[in-house]
Amino acid sequence: MGDPGLFTPNSVTWQMHADPMMWVAGIRALYLQALHPRAVRGVMQNSDFRHDAWGRLLRTANFVGTITYGTTEAAEKAGARVRKIHSMLSATDPDTGERYGVDEPELLLWVHCAEIDSYLQVGRRSGFRLTDAEADRYIAEHRASARLVGLDPETVPANRAQLAAYFELVRPELACGPEARAVDDFLLHPPTHPLLVPAREVLWRRVANLAYAALPPYAHELYGRPAPEPATVTRQLRATGTLLRCIPARLRWQLPPKHILRAMARLGPGSRPAPYKLGRQLAILDEPGEVGRTSTGGERGRWGTAG
Repeated sequence: MGDPGLFTPNSVTWQMHADPMMWVAGIRALYLQALHPRAVRGVMQNSDFRHDAWGRLLRTANFVGTITYGTTEAAEKAGARVRKIHSMLSATDPDTGERYGVDEPELLLWVHCAEIDSYLQVGRRSGFRLTDAEADRYIAEHRASARLVGLDPETVPANRAQLAAYFELVRPELACGPEARAVDDFLLHPPTHPLLVPAREVLWRRVANLAYAALPPYAHELYGRPAPEPATVTRQLRATGTLLRCIPARLRWQLPPKHILRAMARLGPGSRPAPYKLGRQLAILDEPGEVGRTSTGGERGRWGTAG
């Protein structure tokens, strides 16, 4: 068998990152990350975000795919590239004139936590069924990805309680400044070929609005735009997840850069990501009664009410 990589097929990450709702989660992460003025300033001052936002989104997706499904060597190289780039970049606070590095641990930690929280929240609320123990394991697994970008894993939240405590601690630092407004405007009105504007309005706006609605209430307050009630948002996420999961996985995974298909070719068909495998692999962590069998003896499906 080939190198299973940083997370391996036995991880929660391996199963969950194959879910199509991770794209909605990624947009939610951008909305949330933009509310940290120092962090978003580092992005806006060091990249042509407005004109190359699609490229940035795809590079981020490629990084996540590489560290999730690539070899250990590929993941370590991807992390080294990110750390090298970050070490050369800095930003300036327009109010104080302070110059600071974008690789400050507090900024890296914010970006990391906003991303992991978004993946977890959107996944669970859209019907990717995880027990609380599995959710904690997912957060703990990503101390490994935090290390890749330059964080000390011991300083990174390892479960839901620690992640919630982190957000409570950092909330006073959040604000919707001009850079966050620019991100919000881009996500609502991304540059598009004139012939594709109708599709943008019909499809993209719905995705962006759903990602925005999935933010925590304090984020809606900071942006100053209302969102439906949480229960309504959860129903919308569930409906979207159900629709996207009807698309055959093999068809979805054909999209470049095909990380999952390459991992399956390397490790064999048994490494195929599938939600039901969590109950089988992580039964020791499940709550009583969470793992079960159908009347025909097969594994019980993992799509269900989010915890």
